[in-house]
Amino acid sequence: MKYPDQMHAMVLNQPGKPMEYKQVPVPQPGKTQVLIKVLACGICRTDLHIFDGELDQPKLPLILGHEIVGTVVKTGSGVKGLELGQLVGVPWLGRTCGRCKFCLQGMENLCDDPLFTGYTIDGGYAEYTVADARFCFVLDERYHQPGSAPLLCAGLIGFRSYHMIAPAAKNIGFYGFGAAAHILIQIAIAQGKKVFAFTRDGDTMAQQFARKMGAYWTGGSSESAPDKLDAAIIFAAGGELVPKALQDVDKGGQVICGGIHMSEIPAFSYDLLWGERSLKSVANLTRQDGLNFFSVLKDIEIHTQTQLFKLSEANEAIARFRSGQISGAAVLVMDKI
Repeated sequence: MKYPDQMHAMVLNQPGKPMEYKQVPVPQPGKTQVLIKVLACGICRTDLHIFDGELDQPKLPLILGHEIVGTVVKTGSGVKGLELGQLVGVPWLGRTCGRCKFCLQGMENLCDDPLFTGYTIDGGYAEYTVADARFCFVLDERYHQPGSAPLLCAGLIGFRSYHMIAPAAKNIGFYGFGAAAHILIQIAIAQGKKVFAFTRDGDTMAQQFARKMGAYWTGGSSESAPDKLDAAIIFAAGGELVPKALQDVDKGGQVICGGIHMSEIPAFSYDLLWGERSLKSVANLTRQDGLNFFSVLKDIEIHTQTQLFKLSEANEAIARFRSGQISGAAVLVMDKI
């Protein structure tokens, strides 16, 4: 397959400053890497944390983006299992060392020496990107559409969070109803769960969206649900939601923090945790999470709600995402839309 020497990309030179739309050389794949022509790249809340400097160890200059769907156009000499023309998805976890105790124990999401797509290696806010073939997911042709991009992080991290909950849990609270929640609710409902959606107080647009997606109940984060929750997943970045979620779950309930960054958690009394309630964070993902997720999707048809933007509109898309003006997910599309 032919490809140009130069490509357009959105480059972050300094956190807090607008990304620069510019031409840069098309990267060349290393021995275990593939070159991917990007079809679309979703905008994740993690991108916002990097952009704002809350995740403060990025490679700079940096091409953001880790919800990538694209086609393989070149392979490194050591690549096995991927071929030219295949559709692939590229997630947040870009590489692990394979040697530390976590990797050796099947917990590569906790690797001591990892690389992350769109953070410590360049990502998908570009017409082309390179990725380690061992960390790409081969996708069916039905995913050859921009709406598939959010599955690569919002879907995967939501799925990992969901599987930390006891299978018997029936009433599940989602705190923050955006890209991850609107994917996960479809899986939860298909499996017979009731979803209680908590949004920012007064955010009627998000509450209407949650009801449209099938939420059993919706309300502001300061409100109490009509029934006790068996478990809760916090997608929003507000640390004040932790004691609130502990208050909302029943004895033996679980509260899962599904984000990579959260503001300071306020002090709370032990009685909120007592009764064998538990509090747990989610860190990154494993390749097995991805295999399990896409296996589940063979039996559950997921419809993502997306707002599409041109690559050059990435700064505007992030601004609208930050202000809560997007229901579902924002996705950058490399070809004309």
